[in-house]
Amino acid sequence: MKMTRSAPPLLLDPLPLSRLIDEPYRNLSLATVNDHEIRMSVMTEPFRWHRHPDSDETFYGVDGELIVQFVDREVVVQPGQFVTVPAGTLHCTRPAGKRSVNLTFERAGAATVFESPPDAAPDR
Repeated sequence: MKMTRSAPPLLLDPLPLSRLIDEPYRNLSLATVNDHEIRMSVMTEPFRWHRHPDSDETFYGVDGELIVQFVDREVVVQPGQFVTVPAGTLHCTRPAGKRSVNLTFERAGAATVFESPPDAAPDR
């Protein structure tokens, strides 16, 4: 039996990595785990209304506060907290302050459908 060595795992720390980003919005793929992708989102401005028909999406707070807005309510995700948006649920995100950093977990290649909520003002 021949044994092969794999490369050692790569250690990532999203907070220092996020400090290298100065764009108003950046969504960066960090890793793939089985059939899911881990992305880091750095934002100083809102991301528009959308849904993912075929994948749940989990937001994990790293720095700052992230507001996840739904048609009927909103949730504030603080560092160390997470919330899962069920597949097909219309939502949008924005930083609560000047900047937020979060990790998102969703099925790799998940479809994103942009649309406005019914009877709502245009995207912020």
